[in-house]
Amino acid sequence: MSQFQRLLLVVTPDMCRTPAFERAAALARVSGAPLHMALFTHVETLAAVGRFNPEGMKQAVDSYLAGHREWLEEEASILREQGLQVTTEVVWSKRPEEEIITHVREMPVDLVIKDVRPESAVMRAFVTPLDWQLLRRCPVPLHLVTDAHNPLPLKVAAAVDPFVHTDGASEFNDRIVRAAGDLALQCSAELHLLHACNAQGGQPFGSATLNLPWLGTLGAKMKSTAQEAFRLLADRHGVPERQRHFLLGPPVPTLTDYASRHEIDVVVLGSSLRKSFEYEILGSTSEALLYRLPCSVLVVHPEGVCEPDYHRR
Repeated sequence: MSQFQRLLLVVTPDMCRTPAFERAAALARVSGAPLHMALFTHVETLAAVGRFNPEGMKQAVDSYLAGHREWLEEEASILREQGLQVTTEVVWSKRPEEEIITHVREMPVDLVIKDVRPESAVMRAFVTPLDWQLLRRCPVPLHLVTDAHNPLPLKVAAAVDPFVHTDGASEFNDRIVRAAGDLALQCSAELHLLHACNAQGGQPFGSATLNLPWLGTLGAKMKSTAQEAFRLLADRHGVPERQRHFLLGPPVPTLTDYASRHEIDVVVLGSSLRKSFEYEILGSTSEALLYRLPCSVLVVHPEGVCEPDYHRR
């Protein structure tokens, strides 16, 4: 049974097969879901020509897009010969995030697949890369692919935080595990459940160096509560004991290290709404993990939620 109804691959303008391309083809093959391959591009130098020579720019853009359409159709033909349902599209757009979100809503699709494009910390402080914009605003699960050494993932891990006690947190954790489970089921992969508890050695938030007895008691209680919540979540979704991993340490380095040592192919993360401009710059745990994890990620939002557009002018 297919876990996906339609897949959307965001194709790189570089005109080459990428890890996301291979992952999308593999998922379409195993699920039987139609695959729409869309290439969104905009070349500023060509656009600049239009300020002085509109007709010349139109001819240059038409020629540029025609080359990309020809390449994309050639690749799609290969996949069609393998029995896949594939459609293609090349779009000239200065705001690809808007086009992608419009496609998601109008087609509709239930999974967006894209290559990760790393950006420096300095650039992220001033410009919101496309990955970040989709991470915050994409209304369906977003699969950001770093490599496709295994075209289909063999190990999928859901990173959850069952200790959070805000409205909707329990349902959000369930949503993360379901998304991970759907992907694992579709790919015949192992489903693992991860939680990094930042209460080390019985002390909360790494404060073991402080000689305050009440901190030790608080840390032990936090750890015990988190362990019980984690057990209940795993039981609810039928995750085997050997595939439950309650880890101690700060989330970003702890999860990154675990994924690396255990050869996890995809980590499934939750990403919530941003609350302030300060939080926009600092980013969330999910955003920090995006560029630190040694594997691909699948990002989901709380049900019915996608972030308001803070970047629109």
